Amino acid sequence: MKQDITQRKLRAGIAGGGQGSFIGAVHRIASELDGQAEVVAGAMSADPQRAAASAKAWFLKRSYASFEEMAEVEASLPDGIDFVMVTTPNHLHYPVARAFLEQGIHVVCDKPMTFNLEEARELVTLVEQKKLIFALTHNYTGYPAVRQARYLVQQGAIGTIRKVLVEYVQDWLMEAQERSGNKQAEWRTDPARSGMAGSIGDIGTHAENLLAYISGLNITALCADLTSFVAGRRLDDDANILLRLENGGKGVLSCSQIAAGEENALSIRIYGTKAGLEWHQMEPNTLIFKQPGQPRQLLRANMPYMSDDSKAAARLPAGHPEGYLEAFANIYKLAIADMRRVETGEPAQGGYPSVYDGLRGMRFISRAVESSQQGAVWVEF
Repeated sequence: MKQDITQRKLRAGIAGGGQGSFIGAVHRIASELDGQAEVVAGAMSADPQRAAASAKAWFLKRSYASFEEMAEVEASLPDGIDFVMVTTPNHLHYPVARAFLEQGIHVVCDKPMTFNLEEARELVTLVEQKKLIFALTHNYTGYPAVRQARYLVQQGAIGTIRKVLVEYVQDWLMEAQERSGNKQAEWRTDPARSGMAGSIGDIGTHAENLLAYISGLNITALCADLTSFVAGRRLDDDANILLRLENGGKGVLSCSQIAAGEENALSIRIYGTKAGLEWHQMEPNTLIFKQPGQPRQLLRANMPYMSDDSKAAARLPAGHPEGYLEAFANIYKLAIADMRRVETGEPAQGGYPSVYDGLRGMRFISRAVESSQQGAVWVEF
């Protein structure tokens, strides 16, 4: 029998994230940052030798040759894991999450949630049946300034939203990196592992999630133009999408992985009937509040005037840089708190992206691809 979950660190396992992975190490750091969890087990690669070497490098207590074995064995151990981190390529997200949910183990999954829309619907049903915590790491929602933006929208400070401009642009796939041994590029541009979309699934889904999180609005229809600029590339590396929002507002979403000179430039601008908001991920501690005819206000993370929700997402006094890893860790902090609650019979409180956000994200990807394939026509959600 496992020790009371309220009296110890939670034990985490990781599927994927082995040598050559970027996101695996991010999940480990984020999950352990607040001292609430420790990664103790892993099935870190489909290659048994790489899996063992990766687990050894992380000083994990237990290493497995497959995620199926890990789910079954860990569920039977008195010191087995409480949750698993899914950091595999997209085509494995659903089978990995399903294997652990069926064993009564909570899940934190990287985005996009599944390989296709059908799997996303099935995962929603499974999570509801098992009554377990499922968190999706759309980590940009963890930034204090993003939480302040959402608060201002909810309080009516910008009025009724009329227009949203959101973009996520990079340049790392300007050349055919997938044909030069770059492991990350190989699977992200492979339809068998990435799914139906390239840049839309990899970074466009972050832009959609940020729009929905801050504005509180759903997309009702879209018109998408997806392009593969690099010769021979099978999935999109650039996308431009017109959006209709449920309140009658309009939006433009752009994502690109061939934008020369760009790093990870995720930005959002929201315009309402009273004021506007602007946030840039590469300057994450600043939220710009804009009123007509007035000087722009720079709202800074963890200042006294910020909302309680925003301040709760900050760890350091104002002016000390916090960024990507801390925002990522906020997803884990909230999800782990809910794991403790549900294991002791209390209701979950949320506050982090869930399986329903994942379903909406997969619907967005599916509809964007559908629209583009039909000649950039309007499609309903």
